[in-house]
Amino acid sequence: MKSINQEIISVLESIPLFRGIDRQDIVNMLGCLNPRMSSYQKNQPIASIGDPFLGLGIILEGEVIVAKENIAGNRMIITVLKKGDMFGEMMSFSMHTTWIAAVTAQTQSQIIFISPEKVISQCEKMCSGHKKLIENILAIMAKKALLLNRKVEYLTIKTLRGKLCAYLLETQKRTQDVFFELPMNRDEMADFFNVARPSISRELSKMREDGWIDFHKSTFKILNVDQLKNYIE
Repeated sequence: MKSINQEIISVLESIPLFRGIDRQDIVNMLGCLNPRMSSYQKNQPIASIGDPFLGLGIILEGEVIVAKENIAGNRMIITVLKKGDMFGEMMSFSMHTTWIAAVTAQTQSQIIFISPEKVISQCEKMCSGHKKLIENILAIMAKKALLLNRKVEYLTIKTLRGKLCAYLLETQKRTQDVFFELPMNRDEMADFFNVARPSISRELSKMREDGWIDFHKSTFKILNVDQLKNYIE
């Protein structure tokens, strides 16, 4: 890891897992954590359901999709992750030894994997940041649990338009921009909401015709916030 420490430190010190840990402590901790770095091409599987669990993944470059299949064999997207995001943290501290979801590189990606045992075990070098690392991962797991709960709430919204209204409002709130990019394309949104792709495009077009939103490709603008909020209710 010595040859790539400086390459990955700038990413690691900016992500929630290493929040509150100074740069030198992160450098020291890498010797204990001994992460493994792998590169993936666009659309290349990172992990398939049933594969041996690789450990906690951190995205250094690119984007990945985490998805599962329903009983009918249709793909359902759980989340889309970008640079600095993590995956596999829930499994890291469960009884599962194989992947329960499929992870695929949406773009050319670089990922490091850390064994969960390295995270929770006593640090051999007595790194001062190791306790903070454990605190951080517990906070991250709690946040992920809340996000999963939010997705369940999506399922309680009966109409596709209602789901799209909630999704657009949440994305705009997260970006805090008048014009905002959706993290998923139409196919991925269809998988996420478990509907056919034409249904997504058709409903978005109707919402634009109604004067609720405007968009060009993946760039959106909400024109009538109240209408979107009222439709969800």
